[in-house]
Amino acid sequence: MTANLSAGDLGTAVAELESIVAGVVMPVGIMAAVSGQSDDMRDSFRSLQFTMLLAVFLVYLVMASQFESLLHPFVILLTIPLALVGSVWAMFLTGTTVNVVAYIGLIMLAGIVVNQSIVLIDAVNQARERGLGKHEAIMEAAKMRLRPIVITKLTTILGLLPMALGLGEGAEIRRPMAITVIGGVAVASFFTLLVIPVVYSLLDRKRFRATAVGAVARIATESGGG
Repeated sequence: MTANLSAGDLGTAVAELESIVAGVVMPVGIMAAVSGQSDDMRDSFRSLQFTMLLAVFLVYLVMASQFESLLHPFVILLTIPLALVGSVWAMFLTGTTVNVVAYIGLIMLAGIVVNQSIVLIDAVNQARERGLGKHEAIMEAAKMRLRPIVITKLTTILGLLPMALGLGEGAEIRRPMAITVIGGVAVASFFTLLVIPVVYSLLDRKRFRATAVGAVARIATESGGG
């Protein structure tokens, strides 16, 4: 009779077997090791970890070329650790084990959560090109991008909610991915508007020269506001 084990159950069973094998004195020339499905699980985790690092690296390269800066992409990528905290917290609260599907959710999360930081930092840079100071630009960008960030992340969370609740056939397989993404997106969305602007203001040393178009846009804005 065979049984389908989750990654957590399999990991616990393998750890217990390895402790038992380590306590057994084997005759000379004979060795014992746990293999089979546990080896496949380790190989899958190693492959997904490499994929995760590669995804972060490629995202960094794309943003570095877009922003023409090595620092701004680094500030944006700080969103990923914040999202990982939310994912771990959500998995802990729901009792979800770390498995291959959850790792796939983490890879998805790396691409999802950086979008809101890109939108925020880009708005800050545009405001500084119009001649605003660093702190004024941060405040204006945060006010402008608050609604788009909240709306887009709410659509992501609500879209994955039925999957996280385990509704539908085979939902128990996809449930860890939904929980991982929802937890990461929720926490990252909250901290993006708090942590990212602070880190940007502390680390950024780039000087912006107000362009003619930016100056005209600023004058038009101030005139309209007056």
